[in-house]
Amino acid sequence: MLDTVRFGELLQRRGYNFYSGVPCSFLKDLINYSINECDYVMAANEGDAAAICAGAYLGNRKPVLLMQNSGLGNAVSPLTSLHGVFRIPLLGFVSLRGGPADEPQHELMGPITAPMLETMGIAHETLGGTIEEAETQLARADQAFSRGQSFFFIVTKGTFSPVALRKSPGPPAGTAPRGDIPVLPQERTGEEPFTGETLFTRREMLASLRAAAAPGSAILATTGFTGRELYELGDGPENLYMAGSLGCVSSLGLGLALARPDRRVIVLDGDGSLLMRTGALAVNGWYNPGRMLHILFDNRAHESTGGQFTVSAGVDWPAAVRALGYPWVRRAASPGALEQETASWNKAGGLRFIHVPIALGTPENLGRPKINPRDGAIRFKEYLSKPPIIA
Repeated sequence: MLDTVRFGELLQRRGYNFYSGVPCSFLKDLINYSINECDYVMAANEGDAAAICAGAYLGNRKPVLLMQNSGLGNAVSPLTSLHGVFRIPLLGFVSLRGGPADEPQHELMGPITAPMLETMGIAHETLGGTIEEAETQLARADQAFSRGQSFFFIVTKGTFSPVALRKSPGPPAGTAPRGDIPVLPQERTGEEPFTGETLFTRREMLASLRAAAAPGSAILATTGFTGRELYELGDGPENLYMAGSLGCVSSLGLGLALARPDRRVIVLDGDGSLLMRTGALAVNGWYNPGRMLHILFDNRAHESTGGQFTVSAGVDWPAAVRALGYPWVRRAASPGALEQETASWNKAGGLRFIHVPIALGTPENLGRPKINPRDGAIRFKEYLSKPPIIA
């Protein structure tokens, strides 16, 4: 059995002090240690946790992912198309449920945990039971991390010594205090959104957002047409164009905003994306970062895959987002309104959500970013390493 506190201190000495994950009884003591002693983000699911860790890494933290192996499948998308494609390293701990006396739902996942990691190209070892062995293993893992490679420890039952949870649950220090920003009523036009009003295109709205974004902002664009149109409006190191990992952009933004509270973080989302991982809204609202603007471009369609409908028409986004903890929610139905709301956020900060209904339609022969994901992540991380510009 490992002394959890000593092992946690070994992790901290190597710079690993930012954690995110979903609880597992096999990992509860390491989770308790990380909550007690480090920055820990309780994610809604394992895929969101992986994306939160990716954002923290871009903000120059060394993240740790903690999860049960039953959730490994949930994390495959960000582990492959975010961490893998962008070469964002991650130190992971995954429990090995599925022994003879375990619950029946783990029967299949137990034997395939290591093969799944191998298929994803993630180096892994079963964590040893002595501090000396674990320290040697951690050195190997840290070397892989320094090369931009993820490394996972498989954790068996009884590996960690008991650690009591002593912190009351609550947002981490440094997040925006609640109550500073009032919850405003939804703008009323007399019509339900999309009905009886002129809709503007995503490109028009993006151009307005770019014009209003303050110098030094970090802009994260969800995969699909949003990132491609943002690129065509003008590439720059402040932009990160997601490829894959649909639904993870706001979790990526949360990790970055918590790691770099001195930066303005703008998250550009889509309705299909946000519907896929709506639970992230509750996590974002709970941790309430001090400078994160979450913009939803809503055309009620999966436009980049042929225009199939989403169920966004059945969602009252402002009401849903407020209910899930965002302190400030507005709707902007024109480029001028979006520019005005963005300018207001530039000054006031806080966590804000803007629902932006848009028309279907994108420019013909829309290109793709010519910078590859790996180089884009390196450029973005270097951009963030420079002193921020906060007016």
